[in-house]
Amino acid sequence: MVHERRRGRFPKLSALVAAGVLTVSACGGPDLGKENFARTTVPAASGDSSASSGPITDPAVAAAALRPVLPCQFVDRASLAALGTPDGDPVPSTVRFDDCRAKVKDPGGKEISVDVQLGGLVSFASSKGNGQVGGLPQVENTGSDDSCTLSALTSRDPDLGLSLAIDYQGGDPCRAGRTLLAAAVQKLHSAPQKYAEAQGSLIDADPCAVLSEDAVGTVVKGAKAHAVSLHSCTWGTGASVTVLFYPAGPPLEGDGWLKADVGTPNQAFRKLDPSGRSDCQVQWQHRPWLDDRVEVAQLRYTNYDARPDQDDPCGKAVGLARQLAPKLPRP
Repeated sequence: MVHERRRGRFPKLSALVAAGVLTVSACGGPDLGKENFARTTVPAASGDSSASSGPITDPAVAAAALRPVLPCQFVDRASLAALGTPDGDPVPSTVRFDDCRAKVKDPGGKEISVDVQLGGLVSFASSKGNGQVGGLPQVENTGSDDSCTLSALTSRDPDLGLSLAIDYQGGDPCRAGRTLLAAAVQKLHSAPQKYAEAQGSLIDADPCAVLSEDAVGTVVKGAKAHAVSLHSCTWGTGASVTVLFYPAGPPLEGDGWLKADVGTPNQAFRKLDPSGRSDCQVQWQHRPWLDDRVEVAQLRYTNYDARPDQDDPCGKAVGLARQLAPKLPRP
């Protein structure tokens, strides 16, 4: 698992454009009640049962098409204007390629916080279906009166989608989410903004295709690949292997991280979980990304049913990392 160890200052969307990281492909008085934005901007969920239960074959939302899509465009100033007055520029995550956050104040002054994740797992997709949005199944999860997560499913088995987590104290978060989700799906179908193409970038790599089942089977018998997000994949459950691609500061030695040889041009490091579990991570810098950030490739081996002194988790993780490294795109 990746933890955001240091937040620092997030690059603004405008800074990403200026740095050449984006490619644009086309494209009266306040009511102090519970719903403070215009009702005409808020679509009701469609009851189209075929879209809700049928297969998802839309090429615009295939995993390969979604991986390079920039998440901040779904919560940019123009998108948030439908709910009120945007509070600054959207803030991209420093440790994910597919996550962005933003805030907006409704006409009554109430703050709406929005976190968008593209291609992440959607919980309760089978039981929380709520019609369709833009031809895609819509899933609506209410956390409380003030929070709601709206998702447009982009794949099944696993259930992945474009999700908007809304916090709206004193407002209707699900109604606000439907507004943003409808606009977001429309963008996906009309040449969405993408990260600029870069030779050998991990952004476009399929994490489920970089290790064969035979290779993983040497440490986790019979494990099948399951996408966890657009940029991560897991084989197995109790004993498992996970591959993750993400942006971060350059990996360094220290704080439990030790040098490891996996045959990469940049030094790799491994770390055994200090809690006593059979759990080891291996990571290395793949290529530069933006400013002082780099693209990181990480492989993690975990076995909750074994002790580390009997399982050799780092030996297994490093061994698989040696097979992973040459399968990655070359910068």
